[in-house]
Amino acid sequence: MIQATPVTMYGSGSGYQYEDTIIFAFFHTAKGHWNLGHVPILPFTGEITADNYHSGYSHKNESAKAGYYQVFLERYGINAEMTTTLRCAYHKYTFSPKDEKKLLLNLSRMNNMSAGTKYTFKQENENTFSGSQGSREAIYFYAVANHNIESIDSISHNRDRITIVSFADQKEPLELKIGFSFVSAEKARKNLEAEMIDKNFAQVVKEADETWEDLLSKIKVTGGTEKQKETFYSCLYGALQWPALRSDVDGEYTDSRGHVVNKGFNYYTSNNYWDTWQSKVVLMGMLEPEVANDVIRSDIEKAKVSGYLSSGFHGDFAPSFITGMYLRGICDYDVDSAYYFALRNATVPPTGSTRGGRKYLSEYIERGWIAENRVENPTTKIEENEAKASVSKTIEYAYSDYAVALLAKELGDMDNYYKLMQRSSNYKNLFDPSTRFMRGRFDNGDWVTPFYPDYPYYVYMFRESTGWQSTFFAQHDPLGVIGLFPSEKAFEEKLDSLFTVPWKGYEADNFTGFFGQYCVGNQPSQGIAYYYYFIDKQEKSQEKIDIIMEEYYSMGKEGLAYAGMDDEGGLSAWYVFNALGLYPFSPADPEYIVTVPLFDKIEITMGNNSKFSIIKKNSGRKITNIRHGEKSISGYFVAHDALKKGKDLVIITE
Repeated sequence: MIQATPVTMYGSGSGYQYEDTIIFAFFHTAKGHWNLGHVPILPFTGEITADNYHSGYSHKNESAKAGYYQVFLERYGINAEMTTTLRCAYHKYTFSPKDEKKLLLNLSRMNNMSAGTKYTFKQENENTFSGSQGSREAIYFYAVANHNIESIDSISHNRDRITIVSFADQKEPLELKIGFSFVSAEKARKNLEAEMIDKNFAQVVKEADETWEDLLSKIKVTGGTEKQKETFYSCLYGALQWPALRSDVDGEYTDSRGHVVNKGFNYYTSNNYWDTWQSKVVLMGMLEPEVANDVIRSDIEKAKVSGYLSSGFHGDFAPSFITGMYLRGICDYDVDSAYYFALRNATVPPTGSTRGGRKYLSEYIERGWIAENRVENPTTKIEENEAKASVSKTIEYAYSDYAVALLAKELGDMDNYYKLMQRSSNYKNLFDPSTRFMRGRFDNGDWVTPFYPDYPYYVYMFRESTGWQSTFFAQHDPLGVIGLFPSEKAFEEKLDSLFTVPWKGYEADNFTGFFGQYCVGNQPSQGIAYYYYFIDKQEKSQEKIDIIMEEYYSMGKEGLAYAGMDDEGGLSAWYVFNALGLYPFSPADPEYIVTVPLFDKIEITMGNNSKFSIIKKNSGRKITNIRHGEKSISGYFVAHDALKKGKDLVIITE
């Protein structure tokens, strides 16, 4: 539930930009991109104004690791340290001996661009205060200090309304233990009492460290460089920070109707599945199946209100997650309800102001593709109310039809299986053989003209994608994609061109980190490199994968930057899987395509406590044999159930 995060810029990413030189406050929730950013707090001394309270800092006096953050606030001479439990934060501020100890809470600010945030603040007793922030999804807090409160004041400037808490003079560092809840301040207090109230700062840091150590140690690697290990474990850490817990220690949470309920499981926020469906949620299921079960339970509860499974901001990939988990044996939830809503997503068009469901589903069902609007002079800034992202929706819906079909077959619903499997070929309806690209069509069936396959329209025809990237989106049917071309050679030449035709430097949101026309910094490209496998050119796939891992992660002069936005771990999980030598090419299918591992030996403890090792023999890119236990595998795929048996997976290269 809680991530203690320094704020260097409101409304930017998680709130923290490494290049910035000032800190405004410390958040307590952070999604890894926009929104959230609850209850900004900053210790200070002396006098401030509501438009000038930030402090400078230096990376030389800053440290961070899983479960701990520290920074020296230069303006105030304060060393700030913080750690967390699941639902609580612990702050420790060391002031200069003679300085007054003060805190500011800017409850009028969150990490979004909307002006004015509803909030409350109340002193509970001599060393305790509580309050809330937000309206649609209010968060509540209950804070206990180790110093008595001397006074509470407020200052304001434009949209900022700042509460100042001054503490009585004591020699010890100011420590603040804060419980949080999305139900009530009383529940925040109970969370605090259950998780932290009787512990000192060093204890909580140690527990946080041990928690992350246990989780990250589910994968142990041998070999590789120190930088590769650093990048690998940083990516593993990044991939496992979301979704966020929303239920209290007693199981209560506020549902999407605004009712307080208790269903007896850990209730989580929804994933943005468009960002995470390809690898992040599969990794979560592999290492933390109990979390995957609870996420699906949470999604079902939300669907009971909205009528549909949520897939984030685009596409319909929650069904892929559910099918992929079920076929991997992760099924401790109401499977019938999960299937009911997955099927409803695929077959029942939303009406009126209904939130959820597939946009333009009636059109998609009727003719097998979605038409694009006629837009004068489309640009990178076009909005979704002007254009439909018709190509992206069509090809993404086709994959989701396939995912629901697999679940239908598993549950014995053969009528829907055959219907949806037929629809899973709808991506072919937007392939233009004259250009050999996926291309939009107008309502009358004409191809969108003019057509520039390298231009990032953003939502015109494509959503955060281009004609190049969308042409290779059908992981459920790679041979079908290849069959759209005159020959395997023609397909190979097209795929080669994707990695060699230069990106022309267009500036558009979320288009960063280009390898030819392949966008490393965003999710739509992530399944493309593996298509060489299906024309018997596996080593060419590995060449691309190696370049991406080596050149597009740990970028910049500090070696800390990604090629784009991680989006709840979407980029991180891609790296993790490819470093392991496994990738969920079609995530709804319970299998992995085998690649060349980054490390010599990898020991993996899966969520069911079964253990297996991946062993790399030789250092080439071409895989000559894959052995599972004593048997060689035919082809390049290994089943999830096979990995659970605990036998070594040996990958031999030349």
